[in-house]
Amino acid sequence: MTSRLFGVLARFPLNVVDIEQVVIKGRLVLGVLTSCDEPPDLTAIHRGVTALAADLGLEAEITTGSAEPGAGGAGGPGAPRGQLHVTVLGSPLQPDAIAAIAGRIAASGANIDRITRLASDPVTCIELDVSGAEPAHLRDALALVAADRGVDVAVQRGGLYRRAMRLIVMDVDSTLIQDEVIDLLAARAGCAAEVAKVTESAMRGELDFAASLRERTALLAGLDASVVDSVRAGLRLTPGARTLIRTLQRLGYKCGIVSGGFTSVIEPLAAELGIDYVAANTLEVADGKLTGRVLDPVIDRDGKTEALREFARAAGVPLSQTVAVGDGANDLGMIAAAGLGVAFNAKPVVRNAADTSLNVPYLDTILYLLGISRDAVEAADQAED
Repeated sequence: MTSRLFGVLARFPLNVVDIEQVVIKGRLVLGVLTSCDEPPDLTAIHRGVTALAADLGLEAEITTGSAEPGAGGAGGPGAPRGQLHVTVLGSPLQPDAIAAIAGRIAASGANIDRITRLASDPVTCIELDVSGAEPAHLRDALALVAADRGVDVAVQRGGLYRRAMRLIVMDVDSTLIQDEVIDLLAARAGCAAEVAKVTESAMRGELDFAASLRERTALLAGLDASVVDSVRAGLRLTPGARTLIRTLQRLGYKCGIVSGGFTSVIEPLAAELGIDYVAANTLEVADGKLTGRVLDPVIDRDGKTEALREFARAAGVPLSQTVAVGDGANDLGMIAAAGLGVAFNAKPVVRNAADTSLNVPYLDTILYLLGISRDAVEAADQAED
């Protein structure tokens, strides 16, 4: 169809300015914008295109107009295009959410230049290219819509900026995995409720992390060290974790994990997943039992931030090309330092501070924030099968 359409247009002195094709559920829309240096024979063009459409069983619409360079409003020919990417995720994604988001973009004086779908299952994700908006203002405005409509909305700078991301660093407990390791160890030591209460307060930022960690690990004193191995064997990865890491590795990313948890659990997991960089705490063991002490230095909020910096130096990338993902208050430092800070099913204090927040239970949705579609991921997986 494309070949035949341009075969008809080739009969006339036209220049191709833009082409866009969209397919939705088997229905194809092909749009062509042309210009000309001299008045065209509009009747002949109309006759040729409509005859082709009739022959192919399609519908054709032809409109004419003119535009002076620099004319138009936010979305006019003179407006800067593709300045921002607005990523919207919902499960499900309902019309009222899209209406509210589009309305807020329009109210800010910006324009939606292009809309594409990045995923439809298990979450629906669309991406809008927006021009004419101030990033911080639009991010704040859309955050209110996201909270009201129960969707996730991310606003990022457009162009080459997002493609420059080269390192992703993730928290482990309740981010890469579904569990809190210290809570699992506490269950084996018979102090689960007490430890879980302190863990929750620490993640909300109500307690000093290093002090709370020492308080919790002290309760593990006397636990047989072999329990650590059985806890590690029962860890549950967050859905989408393997897909996220596998896809980023294919794209040449370096991956790191930083944890307020423990090396005896984290390092074997990192080796299994092919993680490049690891930073975590070390539990002291004596005579085959946990002493209840954590060796210095403690990986707390500052420790995680410094680990991000060290990983970036080792990978040879600036902090502006890093992504940090976490859920608790001790992740705030690295989330602020990274080029893109992502709060993943996070506590309110983290959601409010991060560049964007994801509240779906799938870790691979981070790929959509990087402009990587579900179809591209699945195609890459199938190519290796």
